[in-house]
Amino acid sequence: MRSEKMFIVSHAPFWHNGSNVADRHYGMLMAAMPAVALGIVHYGMSAVAVVALAVSTAIFWEWLMCRISKRPVTVADGNAALLGLLFAMLIPATTPWWVVMVGTLLTVVIGLHIFGGIGSNPFHPVAVAMMMLMVSWAEFLDFNAALVHYNFTFNAVFPLSLSKNFGSAAVADFSSLNLLLGRQVGGIGSTFGLGLIGGGLYLMAKRYIRWEICLSFLASIFVTALAFHLAAPDQYAGPMFHLLTGYTLIGAFFLLPESASSPVNPIPMLIYGAGAGIMTMLIRNIGNYYDGVLLAVLLMNLVNPLLDKIRPKALGKVA
Repeated sequence: MRSEKMFIVSHAPFWHNGSNVADRHYGMLMAAMPAVALGIVHYGMSAVAVVALAVSTAIFWEWLMCRISKRPVTVADGNAALLGLLFAMLIPATTPWWVVMVGTLLTVVIGLHIFGGIGSNPFHPVAVAMMMLMVSWAEFLDFNAALVHYNFTFNAVFPLSLSKNFGSAAVADFSSLNLLLGRQVGGIGSTFGLGLIGGGLYLMAKRYIRWEICLSFLASIFVTALAFHLAAPDQYAGPMFHLLTGYTLIGAFFLLPESASSPVNPIPMLIYGAGAGIMTMLIRNIGNYYDGVLLAVLLMNLVNPLLDKIRPKALGKVA
């Protein structure tokens, strides 16, 4: 009696560890919660309103685009909620409702779906939306003007604006401990250094993000800021100040390692992170923007396809 076996041929991946896209997104949402919670403590119900509106409208735009394009509705995977939360973390708690809605529309439609949806975007969707808003309505994203009516127990001036305009002496009272504990003004979820670092360590431990991008970015900011500071101590702030202010930490752990717009090989990852750090410091110290993280993210997203061509040499030799 003849014994026959049937072979099934399928495409990669051939091995799966049980994780999925939704796990990663919900893990990143969890990692962002400590930073968001401190923002709510500082800014009150206005921060709650901005976060709730950003997350809900991002989910709505995702659902609408799926229906318009006749694709399966994917809001349950958590990607839209994550994009909405990241957008809310970068903006002031006083941002008008219509700016929040326009921002999430730009994030989901222009930053994501116009390129084909999740996994197809060449740029981080939130960085795309934020830069478009900065060009169009910069006054709503000016932390000094937006948060002027709040009474804080710490210096209520955006630290990077002081550093840019008045040099390193003007930021002497922003100690590393105060910055780590979130005693600075800024975006709803971008000021609590200790919370962002804890969230980043959690994401790296769960392997939701790669350490090469995060650490090379932070290391290059430290080295570049140190070089500027040593060259002109009175003009440029020190490296710890730049590591713990602005969008540095949220950029390192939540924006730069975005899977679709970042490299997949170790050496390109290191170059990608280091390039973003150097570009950030050049923009901060000699450019026109107070904070260069978002622009650096977009610029490195742009060169990402070239970096991914750097691959290990194949084993073996040609006969």
